[in-house]
Amino acid sequence: MIKQKVLGAILAFMTALALPLPAFAAGLNGAELSIGWVLPFAGILLCIAVCPLAVPHFWHSNYGKVAVFWALATAVPLFVIYGGGVAVGSVAHALIGDYVPFIIFVGSLYTVAGGIHIRSSFTGTPLTNTGFLALGAVLANIMGTTGAAMLLIRPLIAANERRRYVMHTFVFFIFIVANIAGSLTPLGDPPLFLGFLRGVEFFWTTEHLIAPMLTAVGLLLAIYYIADTVLYNREKDDFLLAESTRTKESFGVEGKVNFLLLGVIIAAVLMAGVWDSGVEFTLLGVHLTGQGVLRDLIFLAAAGASLALTSKEIRAANQFSWEPVLEVGKLFFGIFVTIVPVLEMLKAGAAGAFAPVVALVTNPDGTANNAMYFWMTGALSGFLDNAPTYLAFFNMAGGDAAMLMTEGAVTLTAISMGAVFMGANSYIGNAPNFMVVAIVQNRGLKMPAFFAYLLWSVGILIPIFLLLTWLYLM
Repeated sequence: MIKQKVLGAILAFMTALALPLPAFAAGLNGAELSIGWVLPFAGILLCIAVCPLAVPHFWHSNYGKVAVFWALATAVPLFVIYGGGVAVGSVAHALIGDYVPFIIFVGSLYTVAGGIHIRSSFTGTPLTNTGFLALGAVLANIMGTTGAAMLLIRPLIAANERRRYVMHTFVFFIFIVANIAGSLTPLGDPPLFLGFLRGVEFFWTTEHLIAPMLTAVGLLLAIYYIADTVLYNREKDDFLLAESTRTKESFGVEGKVNFLLLGVIIAAVLMAGVWDSGVEFTLLGVHLTGQGVLRDLIFLAAAGASLALTSKEIRAANQFSWEPVLEVGKLFFGIFVTIVPVLEMLKAGAAGAFAPVVALVTNPDGTANNAMYFWMTGALSGFLDNAPTYLAFFNMAGGDAAMLMTEGAVTLTAISMGAVFMGANSYIGNAPNFMVVAIVQNRGLKMPAFFAYLLWSVGILIPIFLLLTWLYLM
């Protein structure tokens, strides 16, 4: 019976692909979906959290298959229950409308940044390390948290390879460079890019998040500098002795053409935000624009040019590997598919299964509880990945970018802060977190285990977030 249903679902899918595009117009009604539709989404996230610790060998060999399994656990029931048209339309909207642009954007930044090699003999003193974090905070808004993290993590590792105490440096690197600092433009962090795709203006986040971002990053840099100074003084003599035997290398930057390609990517994002090509069409019921397609093609061209123009020696010096971006791509495929019914249920608001969640972010008079929007978006972003979580609460707040940028500005600020800032709460909160951990561990350095990292984030970040709530959202 089960095999027959699966076969029927596949046939329905193939039939739906042959139908005229209007057949995909009908979508899911979130108010009709039961809480059971959350199970695949919860399942893949639980696997991401637990499997690397419980069954590491199995996970590293099969995480892509696990992601596909949970994606099918959502897609097949959709086909069986609602038919091919609705199912294909809903999944296509998630994959073509959100996942494909997202992964092209992240992958292109990763590829281009991976072609830039900073050659030097930096010494990992507290001042140098804090300077790296501050520089990353600036670059994160220009080249994205992914690009900035990939550019700076390798020279930061080299600067500290003779230090005894290094784990805290990479934890703060994730906090600042891979997450919180990238909150000022859609280039900065994947959730904001998805918001940009939904109509949020390019510089809206710059205006509304600059004060909270500077507060958070300033406090984190101060805490880090104090902590690193204390630890550095414990190992200073041994470290300086080891550094004295190190072969010094003059400062240099290789693969400079990739800075031009980063500029091309930035220009493509700006182009898509300000230019209306007048070209519109649908693909499997997903509305697409000429400028959006051109933007993604430019991203791919920039990545291809980087691969063609950057020597293999430069990428080898960076220990460049496709594994981090492949891991993100495979896992996020599963996440974006399994979140389809979850997003619709959240969009249904008080009429859906998530009515209790809606009640938490709504005041008795019907207005938005912005502090709760920040904490609910943030709490889920740390464990459900911040990009789809941003979309979930964006939809819950109405999903209308024009309204949210004006009378709903504080609410959109709270959602944006929660998604970007609290993506640092766990390894699965943001795509660059995966990449940083993978690179550091590939260099033979230890990082906290999943739950140990939570102790770092709770102890350091939560007090800062409480302060931000009081200062900017109350």
